[in-house]
Amino acid sequence: MADLVAVFLFIGVIAYSLLGGADFGAGFWDLLAGGARRGREPRALIDASLAPVWEANHTWLIYCLVILWSGFPTAFAAMTSTLYVPLGVAALGIVLRGAGFAFRKASLRTPQQRLYGAAFGLSSVLTPYCFGSMAGALASGRIPDRGNGDAVTSWLNPTGVLGGVLAVLACTYLAATYLTVAASRRSDPTLARYFRHRALSAGILTGFVSIAGVFVLRADAPQLFRHLSHRGVPLALLAALGGLLGLFLLSTGRARGLRETAAAAVALILGGWGVSQYPYLLGTHASIHQVASPDSTLRVLVGVACAAGVLILPSLALLFRLVGRGGLEDRPPRQPL
Repeated sequence: MADLVAVFLFIGVIAYSLLGGADFGAGFWDLLAGGARRGREPRALIDASLAPVWEANHTWLIYCLVILWSGFPTAFAAMTSTLYVPLGVAALGIVLRGAGFAFRKASLRTPQQRLYGAAFGLSSVLTPYCFGSMAGALASGRIPDRGNGDAVTSWLNPTGVLGGVLAVLACTYLAATYLTVAASRRSDPTLARYFRHRALSAGILTGFVSIAGVFVLRADAPQLFRHLSHRGVPLALLAALGGLLGLFLLSTGRARGLRETAAAAVALILGGWGVSQYPYLLGTHASIHQVASPDSTLRVLVGVACAAGVLILPSLALLFRLVGRGGLEDRPPRQPL
């Protein structure tokens, strides 16, 4: 039962990484789009793609938090009492990001739009970095069983920095890929080429950092490296193949299957991390079974998660289908006859 709840938790982590991560990456490209005139078209596409879904994608973050504190309360206490600095920064970044995105659309003056746009873009980089650094703290076993670990070195370390940088790069790659597909569906070759070049750059850079990260893990997180180099190898190889296939599709200008390929590559990377860390939840010393709630609680949690999936997943599927068809975009009001 504890393993099943852990699988449910990791499904939420992957879903939030693929959906919420793409939103964060879009904020990164918004930040680098240039001035008001040069960045008008890319930002318009980013706004149209994000506006209907950016709040809905945070559903997965809430899901993960509920599963974690209900299913593994000891681990949740250890994480929050040790990683309260990056958690607080990430929470602040989520708030500032939402406020910046909303207020920029409502602002009429360029200086105000620039201010809110900067808040949106900078927090879109800072938040995934904090999430990635927390994953690095978990992977390297720097969170004590009883919590109250070092508030600084627990996440500011080589594995934490690697996790943060990889999280930001993966978000930028996903966002640029998704936006390339969105521009292609709009029959806008200029914007499609604009985001395709950025997706290629982000994908290549992510690949190089991932290769360099192997040596970082070998030196800083030897147990994770050992498991990754054995039972995690199949998923790592599949992730590499998915990444290469995504780069091939980008370089040839093909949009069909591009979004799914990019998402699969990132999901496989996360899956490799999960398989390599199993059976531990706190890195190298606290197993899933040691920190799990009683089976009676876990059974209720599984039932609630299944019921929530039945109610929520069809709604999310409909939402993304409407967004893909352009059915939720702002349209000018009809003029009276």
